Amino acid sequence: MANELEGRVALITGGGRGIGKAIAQALHGRGAAVVIADNGTAIDGFGADPGVASAAAKALGARALAFGESIASPSRARAAVELAAKRFGGLDILVNNAAILRDAFIFKGDPGDWDAVIRNNLSSAYYLMAAATPLMREASKAGRGGGKWGRIINIVSTAGLYGNYGQASYASAKGGLVALSRIAALDLARNAITSNAVAPFAATRVTEIIKPANEAQAQYKARALRLPAAHVATFVAYLAGPAAAGISGQLFGVRGREVFLFSQPRPIARLVRAAADRTDSSLAEAVTAEFTPKLAELTTDLEAFNSEPIV
Repeated sequence: MANELEGRVALITGGGRGIGKAIAQALHGRGAAVVIADNGTAIDGFGADPGVASAAAKALGARALAFGESIASPSRARAAVELAAKRFGGLDILVNNAAILRDAFIFKGDPGDWDAVIRNNLSSAYYLMAAATPLMREASKAGRGGGKWGRIINIVSTAGLYGNYGQASYASAKGGLVALSRIAALDLARNAITSNAVAPFAATRVTEIIKPANEAQAQYKARALRLPAAHVATFVAYLAGPAAAGISGQLFGVRGREVFLFSQPRPIARLVRAAADRTDSSLAEAVTAEFTPKLAELTTDLEAFNSEPIV
């Protein structure tokens, strides 16, 4: 385990704090060289402190570099990838973890806030994947490090699966990242480059600023703040390693010592009327009979996972 990623190069966004920092430590501890991309912004995306990335890289020591600029633009994403390739000889592992929040009910939201969250949480991941995957494909074809290889791990959120109050932009970005993970898995399968998504449950700046809408959500927050990020990092390191070579296009969750494999949207019921078109009344009758018992409950992710975690 200590050297299973020796010779590999990883780039982790949001790697200076929280889950991203734990992931950087886990990959580095398994022998990988790491580039920590973190511009030190506040959780709402305002302000910057490049010293956050520098401090995290310095704490790791050898085989660690800081990239203290925002990667929410194609040019800066390319610059981060180029830094990894220039200093360490390539890029084998990409972890898209950086995220900001600007929550508001949809009837009160600001379009500028929407654009900022989508750009940072979803578009930046695409920019990095677009910049990194040509290098990964060529390295895989050349057998860099021995055989075809490459890993993309996107940190998503159950908010993008269940939804949550006031999180239109955040949940939409994370839901889009789930889809992007799946597309990358398909596009890169021939090169043996895997792409997976992980929804974390851990104490982070995100959980700290949760504003509970009810008692159940208050209980969820209290439980979430007890969960260390190290468990998430351990699973991400597993996905980044050789043992997970056959796993791609999947959606996982990690909550303390629990690991979830999520189902992905597929039809669960079907209405067919081949003999004639539906009328309003016949459609209403069929939907009531066949679909209504199977409809998804309108619960948030905080309520769905409001049980005692195993820590």
